[in-house]
Amino acid sequence: MNRSFPKVYIIVLNYNGWADTIECLESVLRNDYPNYQVIVVDNNSPNNSMEYIKAWVEGKLDVWVNPNHPLRYLSFPPVKKPIPYVYYNREEAEKGGNPELEESLMDKIPEGITTRYPLIFIQSGENLGFAGGNNVAIRYLLKKEVDLENTLIWLLNPDMVVEKQSICKIIEFEKNLKNNKNIFGTIIKDYNNINVLLLFGGWKILPFVGTVKPVKSSKEINKISFISGGSLITYLHTFKEIGLLPEDYFLYWEEADWCTYATKKGYKFLVIKDVTVYDKGGTSIGRNSQKAVYFYTRGMLMYSRKYHSKIEMVSIILIRFVRLIKAIVQRDKNYILGCLKAFKYLWVKK
Repeated sequence: MNRSFPKVYIIVLNYNGWADTIECLESVLRNDYPNYQVIVVDNNSPNNSMEYIKAWVEGKLDVWVNPNHPLRYLSFPPVKKPIPYVYYNREEAEKGGNPELEESLMDKIPEGITTRYPLIFIQSGENLGFAGGNNVAIRYLLKKEVDLENTLIWLLNPDMVVEKQSICKIIEFEKNLKNNKNIFGTIIKDYNNINVLLLFGGWKILPFVGTVKPVKSSKEINKISFISGGSLITYLHTFKEIGLLPEDYFLYWEEADWCTYATKKGYKFLVIKDVTVYDKGGTSIGRNSQKAVYFYTRGMLMYSRKYHSKIEMVSIILIRFVRLIKAIVQRDKNYILGCLKAFKYLWVKK
């Protein structure tokens, strides 16, 4: 694919994690690629995250990064402020925003900032979940952009930091591909232990178990069932062709559904092994909370009912039942209530 500098949009979805989001943005804004733009969507955070992010971009706030952390150089010292930005509500964004206003701010980017464009901040107005929040930004781009074939989208979790060569390496990887029916993943390592590999791009679904296993080696690339939504790259036209992320999941399994459908449309998964992002492993609802159990179990059952055979579904339900009995014995209230609510939801929706 012969394009010198295709535009890359980095979409960061925030919910109550403004400090992590700012550290993520500090790392992104150091990238040495000449044609990228950053979009931050806030899912109506009750802790006023968007106001903190605005204060940061205006030069009124910085976040603390441990001076002894080996990755501090990725986001410190802070990039020069203020950085121009455009703020949209959901309705304004999904109509394509205000291109004239955005263009007028391009000559106000401070020296040392590598992007040529103002930051785009979008307030969703409600908690739309992972898919819904990202879809607001994608709808904005589908209305705004003309070159869907060559424009790249990078979905990036807010609790990640990236290296300054990341975007250049993405473009270097994809520019010689024969077609653009691809979905890319990256190497994901542990922010708190940088030598620990968390994911080689994506996950393998275990259909009879109803769970996922991290892929951790290039030898397993053909076993990837879906690319991690925490660092997922594809072309804007992909969303035009196969649709937006499925919003009925709200949290967990939505990228599994979307990627599975994409493969049925002829898309392939590729991992850009020269691009590494570092993941803090945070979650806005807590990893073992009742909500986490509920959304994960519900999402797994929704996905399984859609894509798995009846025999696989029977196996999955039996395994969940055994796990539920174990939780009852251990008095694991979060798992018990979360699991039962998930089954109730699916039973009512049947």
